[in-house]
Amino acid sequence: MEDKNPARASLSCVPASKGKDRKEKAEKRAGSTTTGLVIDDRYLCHTLGKEHPESPERLKAIFRRLKSSGLDKAVRSIAPSVDPISYIRTVHSESHINHIAKQAHDESICRLAVSGALAAVDAVCIGEVPNAFCAVRPPGHHASDIGENGFCFYNNVAIAARYAQKKHKLARILIVDWDYHHGNGTEWAFYDDPTVLFFSTHALYAFPGTGAANKTGKGEGKGFNINVPLPCGANDKEILNAFMERLVPAANKFRPDLVLISAGFDSRKDDLLGDFAVTDAGFAELTKLVMSIAATYSRSCVVSILEGGYNTEGLALAVESHVKTLLGT
Repeated sequence: MEDKNPARASLSCVPASKGKDRKEKAEKRAGSTTTGLVIDDRYLCHTLGKEHPESPERLKAIFRRLKSSGLDKAVRSIAPSVDPISYIRTVHSESHINHIAKQAHDESICRLAVSGALAAVDAVCIGEVPNAFCAVRPPGHHASDIGENGFCFYNNVAIAARYAQKKHKLARILIVDWDYHHGNGTEWAFYDDPTVLFFSTHALYAFPGTGAANKTGKGEGKGFNINVPLPCGANDKEILNAFMERLVPAANKFRPDLVLISAGFDSRKDDLLGDFAVTDAGFAELTKLVMSIAATYSRSCVVSILEGGYNTEGLALAVESHVKTLLGT
């Protein structure tokens, strides 16, 4: 039976211009139409202290929800198997890496989060799965060599973008960040880079206090950094309007080869660290919109990487909605 879901139209994000052999190889390996899931019990070992909001309970709640909904059997498990250190160096300095080695409870788990994101990029780009969700921690979108890093250590999504460019030779990467907090680290990584389009909705005056609309990039990267601050209490309609009015036209012009999502679910209603009112249905609509961009320009390739979300049961429900949508169910 013909698959009429445009988000499943092709399983390889290798650009057609890169040659027939690579395309055929990817197509031969593309036997799955399921969503990939990066998951590993070692992510539970990272801790920032008793009662800290970025706790192992976040992933435990996600795992319980995926199991109770049966989604754990619908997805394909992806192991965090890529040695990430050389790719971490494409974004972070040696001094930052040394600092994290001293600061983190277990720096190896911080590297493991990066490894999971890179393994997901591999799985999507060679056609093993059309898209993937990375249930990793610690999160990463605040991580930079300067400024406030929040609960982040290495910038998982930024490193994944550089990895896709260097290993898979993809020219243009779109990063979509719907976390309640601005991804200042991701902005820092690509602020003067026209090969990465960074789009962020967030609360302007929340931590880290960055993300003003007039911060649009510099030099050759001017216009490739799009910040859309939203008001307190922003709901489904407001965030979807921002995506439709600002992201879609920019993506149509940019024509990304791969779409990455900084999937922060602290923009969900009732979050402990946010005051937005996005619902689980809203996250499904955001996911569909991003998938439609990927279906048009990047052979449906999407890699989603967990960021925030601190009401653990609410986080789990939002992830369930997100994964169901990635699956096309």
